[in-house]
Amino acid sequence: MTTEQLNEFMLAGNEVKGGSHEHLLMHKVSEEARKITAELNSGYHTQEEIRLLMSRLTGSDVDKSFGMFPPFYSDYGKNIVLGKNVFINSGCCFQDQGGIEIGDGSLIGQQVIIATLNHSLAPEERQSMLPARVVIGKNVWVGAHATILPGVTIGDNCVIGAGAVVNKDIPSDSVAVGVPAKVIKRVDGK
Repeated sequence: MTTEQLNEFMLAGNEVKGGSHEHLLMHKVSEEARKITAELNSGYHTQEEIRLLMSRLTGSDVDKSFGMFPPFYSDYGKNIVLGKNVFINSGCCFQDQGGIEIGDGSLIGQQVIIATLNHSLAPEERQSMLPARVVIGKNVWVGAHATILPGVTIGDNCVIGAGAVVNKDIPSDSVAVGVPAKVIKRVDGK
């Protein structure tokens, strides 16, 4: 199995059995992600250098409009898709095996966690992982310290309050806050 095949396998939501060939290959790709993020997080880098490092991490060209304040952590990297004019603030952690898509114009606040893996509830299968994609729409603002859990879609133009834990889909044009996150109003104030 190639890395590209593994990416597709996980993006399809297939279970990664602990100790399987897929699991071992995932760890190999994770080693590369750790090397790139260690380089990204060491010393000062210009925005152009950050963009090039993120392009290496994701395996695809990151748009010149992308911005980031490191440090940044990813334990896989190859299943991150970034739109244009995306900004990621410092201290974010992306667990992207299941896939993370961030739409154009979105802002990710400090120390946001985006997780795309769950483990099996059965103790004898706890090492197995269940990937589920996270999709963040266009022009979304995710506040500092928010956590986005596996399988969540956040619609366009949403605001996710600081410290929120998003465990369910959030419809477009919504403001969601709390633990668990609940929609409290629309972005137009209604």
